[in-house]
Amino acid sequence: MIHHTAQSSTAQTLQTFTQTRTQVSAHYVIDRNGKVYHMLNDYLRAWHAGAGKWGNNTDINSSSIGIELDNNGSEPFAEAQVTSLLKLLAVLKKTYNIPTANFIGHADIAPTRKNDPNATFPWQLLAQQGFGLWYDPEALENVLPIDTAANYVLPLLADTTQMPVDSLINARNLPASFNATEALRIIGYDTGDLGAAIKAFKLHFIQNEIDTMLTESDKRVLFNLYKKYL
Repeated sequence: MIHHTAQSSTAQTLQTFTQTRTQVSAHYVIDRNGKVYHMLNDYLRAWHAGAGKWGNNTDINSSSIGIELDNNGSEPFAEAQVTSLLKLLAVLKKTYNIPTANFIGHADIAPTRKNDPNATFPWQLLAQQGFGLWYDPEALENVLPIDTAANYVLPLLADTTQMPVDSLINARNLPASFNATEALRIIGYDTGDLGAAIKAFKLHFIQNEIDTMLTESDKRVLFNLYKKYL
């Protein structure tokens, strides 16, 4: 699981992670200059994920390796930092036989609380190296123009217990049976708060207009990914 530290420096993060009173930790911290700090044995439980859910897993701390990237939360990630991350992920994937789909971000498992790593994080580059899934370019080919918001946009409805979600999914160019909420859930997102799940999905895979609505092109991306996770 990948995070940004949302702190001002690696030194500040190391101090935070080595004080008992903070009750927070991670297995690795990667500096902007690419230096990797191995903070905790990979087999030990770190306190990096907090409350969250991915698929049916609700104890993420016990089943994940946390990697923190020194980043204030809004800046681009340094090239040296990403290079070191890719090298580390390659070692971890080989050592622990981690499935490609299991490389995710903090926001993916805690969409109502977290927004890291930020929207500049190069998820597509990671996927190209085998760390996480990405959609196929053809998913966005020949997207029809948006002419009617009701047909092409899935709004966040305030009362999630009364959402007529299925009736809002059927956009042109997608199978009539496609259900976006189900697709998000299949990928792993907790759809208890649908708007938050959509926002987390867009933070990871769309990386612009990160809001609680699915456009026609967003749905195409989601459908393409959904088929990869089946």
